[in-house]
Amino acid sequence: MDRTLRIGLTLALLAGLSFGSSGALAKPLLEVGWSPAAAVAARVALGALLLAVPAVFVMRGRWHTLRTGWSTILLFGLLGVATAQLAYFQAVQYVPVSVALLLEYLGIILVVAWLWLRHGERPRPLTVLGAGLAALGLAFVLDVFGALDINLVGVLWGLLAATGLAGYFVISGDDTVEVPPIAIASGGLAVGAATLGAAGATGLMAWEWDLGVEVQLAGVSVPAWADVLALGLVAAAVAYACGVAATRRLGSKLASFVGLSEVLFAVLFAWLLLGELPAPVQLLGGLFILAGVVAVKLDERPVPVLPEQEPVTEAVPS
Repeated sequence: MDRTLRIGLTLALLAGLSFGSSGALAKPLLEVGWSPAAAVAARVALGALLLAVPAVFVMRGRWHTLRTGWSTILLFGLLGVATAQLAYFQAVQYVPVSVALLLEYLGIILVVAWLWLRHGERPRPLTVLGAGLAALGLAFVLDVFGALDINLVGVLWGLLAATGLAGYFVISGDDTVEVPPIAIASGGLAVGAATLGAAGATGLMAWEWDLGVEVQLAGVSVPAWADVLALGLVAAAVAYACGVAATRRLGSKLASFVGLSEVLFAVLFAWLLLGELPAPVQLLGGLFILAGVVAVKLDERPVPVLPEQEPVTEAVPS
């Protein structure tokens, strides 16, 4: 395993671990009256603020890259942050959370389709197999087979969330963009926070919050502001910074499949912080997801490089 791949996989797993903490950290806020939109907006806004200093540091001598890279940051914030978050929380108003998550994670299939249609990267059999195994594993982990309350409006919102998730991986994986990953993450989170704030201000999403209350986390009472700080630091700043950097190294397809580890880590955090024990079917689903990721990784065959030919010189007659 080469160094770039090793670093990329490490960052992707760290991103999955960080993203996976969001549900367990946000749920205590929701239980004391916070609206989902307010919790998510606080998360991404704080993440943008925490990443601002390191983003400015790495941009020294690279500010000229914003002349062409500003559109990438804007699109990342609108699609990869705001659309994914806004559409997901709209979806859960009409369908069960597990179904909404399953629909959102269809984004990995959209990534494969985009690479095929846009770049001619036709999926090989192992990728198709990996996608099937991962989708089946995701269904087991989320236990969607018992959820029968399906609403067409919720399905459409879930598919829009999938588009946002696919955009997150496609935009992050564009190695032609010269803007450093951490600057894309910081700027994108700022754009996403502004968009979510506008959605709350216009009444598109409910907006309720209170930093003065206490929440229960791992059986301990902590101030709401401390929970929000953890949400912004871990589930936003670390998650997005590592996620963008990982996708830049791994490419959109492999990174999107490794990103499914977020669901497994979410189950783990729900167990550790909320006391919600995983069911055996969820553990089985984790094995299917792992098998799917391995299949996609095995399909990432390097393009053969032809050896350079020796220059041909004509003999000069004496």
